[in-house]
Amino acid sequence: MNSKCLVIMLMATLAGSICKAQTGTGEIKEDFRSSSLNQPGQEYPQVNSQGYARFRIKATKSDSIRVTLGLGGRGGTKLVKGTDGYFSGTTEGSMDEGFHYYHLIVDGGIFNDPGTLNYYGSTRWESGIEIPAHDQDFYALKDVPHGNVQQILFPSKSTNTQRRAFVYTPPGYDKERSKKYPVLYLQHGWGEDETAWSNQGHANLIMDNLIAEGKIKPFIIVMTYGMTNDIKMKPGGLRDFKIDAFEAVLTDELVPYVDANFRTVADRAHRAMAGLSMGGMETHLITLAKPDEFAYYGLLSGGIYTPAELKDKPKAKLIFISCGSKENPAGVNNAAAALKEAGYNAVSFISENTAHEFLTWRRSLKELAPLLFKD
Repeated sequence: MNSKCLVIMLMATLAGSICKAQTGTGEIKEDFRSSSLNQPGQEYPQVNSQGYARFRIKATKSDSIRVTLGLGGRGGTKLVKGTDGYFSGTTEGSMDEGFHYYHLIVDGGIFNDPGTLNYYGSTRWESGIEIPAHDQDFYALKDVPHGNVQQILFPSKSTNTQRRAFVYTPPGYDKERSKKYPVLYLQHGWGEDETAWSNQGHANLIMDNLIAEGKIKPFIIVMTYGMTNDIKMKPGGLRDFKIDAFEAVLTDELVPYVDANFRTVADRAHRAMAGLSMGGMETHLITLAKPDEFAYYGLLSGGIYTPAELKDKPKAKLIFISCGSKENPAGVNNAAAALKEAGYNAVSFISENTAHEFLTWRRSLKELAPLLFKD
């Protein structure tokens, strides 16, 4: 699959999954409670056990408010203004489990919901809501030893800037001074940044819980911004994205910086790269261009590998390909089967009842992590 086809596929999938809802059946249960992502002390937005979301916004001088979640005619949920000046409404259908971006359209203008926290996605700071998932325990905050997520600033001569990354170090990293760790370079999606995997994805909590359960060998995760600010961050901008500049930042600048400043096992056999959506596209292109850098590959809703493009390159220890069941499960499973037949250690994973969204990618990381660095 060439990069242009992959970009078109990713953009179409993303556009088709934003604010996607399922039509509800029967009565809506009145067991609503505040979303876990609300601002301190804010009662709304609320979610119920069926996955419906309810909103209540005070805007006494406004004429109309639409929330970009739910079905509601041309898209989203239209709120109704009461005599008290509050707009309120409930999505017409239940939402997919997990995290969703959204915003308010107030009298034609775009605003965030003052009741909830903001998350960088869709090329801006968006409101966020969490529809409780039946399997949310694996990314829950638990009473287990926790790792540390720290910000680092590293020099980039190729872009003439100081760039930022976030580094997850596992529990015990600061105590066991002689121990060295493998590293996963984990990339975000288009319109997001290096905060996404920690904030929206709960990557650190997923790791903490897996380590506490003895299901994985501890490793470091590095998350950095996947663009070089040379394209406009707007819908369609990804079509102009070129990998060369970011490839230089990652392989020539960030990897050496991490190896020099953290206790890593600094070789290909102990280095992995994975990413969601656009981050999967970056992983695909960089691992093919620099096969001596990484031994483990992960594409999370980010395309596929073919045996032909991997031929005559150093063999990956693992190729992990995943997506949501509402994306392209047949393509993912068929790609993994073709790779296995060609002699590659390929694994596919399909997240049930999810689309191009963070629950797909949280589940994918949960499945990928135990397969890394097993040797």
